[in-house]
Amino acid sequence: QVQLVESGGGLVQPGGSLRLSCATSGGRIFSIYNMGWYRQAPGKQRDLVASITDIGTTNYADSVKGRFTISRDNAKNTVYLQMNSLKPEDTAIYYCNADILTRLFDRPNHYWGQGTQVTVSS
Repeated sequence: QVQLVESGGGLVQPGGSLRLSCATSGGRIFSIYNMGWYRQAPGKQRDLVASITDIGTTNYADSVKGRFTISRDNAKNTVYLQMNSLKPEDTAIYYCNADILTRLFDRPNHYWGQGTQVTVSS
């Protein structure tokens, strides 16, 4: 079955940068439609950070617009989140997700990664 594998989280100083990666693998993948990144801080709900469609249309939360960039490599079935000018309030667990068609003549299913910790602290 399909699995999402995340990497790139860690500890950075305010103003620093990180790049998160999330690769889809493990099953038969016919098509990947929407891909996105969410984050959840302690005591908070999980919120959308950024999303990207199969044709490259992007959407960002107002809090990260101008600082974060989402992109995808369709040949590698991978989505990225480049995070610049990081702030302490960006500290959260970041989760990737993807809508993936795994069986012909079926509907795409919604998959989640395990999450990766991003900590921004001085």
